[in-house]
Amino acid sequence: MASLRSRRRVPRILAPLTAGIALSLAMASTASAQLAPTTTPPPATAADTAGIRSAALDYIEGWYAADGARMERALHPELAKRNVSTNAQGQSRLQQMSAMTLVQSTRKGGGSNIPVDRRKSDVRVLDIYGGAASVRVTAATWIDYMHLVKFNGRWVILNVAWENDPPAP
Repeated sequence: MASLRSRRRVPRILAPLTAGIALSLAMASTASAQLAPTTTPPPATAADTAGIRSAALDYIEGWYAADGARMERALHPELAKRNVSTNAQGQSRLQQMSAMTLVQSTRKGGGSNIPVDRRKSDVRVLDIYGGAASVRVTAATWIDYMHLVKFNGRWVILNVAWENDPPAP
């Protein structure tokens, strides 16, 4: 008789746990189905690649030329440009720049003081998926990693993370 009672108790004790696991699995399955793309976006076109390169070049060449209008054309108004710098004590600091700050800095001279022979504007499109792209720009003394989006039919820069070249020894 004791063995029958213990058999009955185990399922009662585990029933809420089993129901919880079943619910979690059902929710995970539903969430996974919602996240999974139902169709693959069409492949990037030559026009997409050209638009992405154009935005990246407007950004870096606009900076060198102190051309605020060209810089502004390249950016989404909600741009976030960021850099992490670390001091000699190993403490990191986040530097941030908005689209407005970047455009104003460009208009005030930007990188126009960088000698022409030191300016670089190597643009590499790393990836394109639908209306999103990743780009690397090698500039005079830094690298910019950019996220671009197709916004109102035009490619613009939404995010930039930059890293300065290490100081010379």
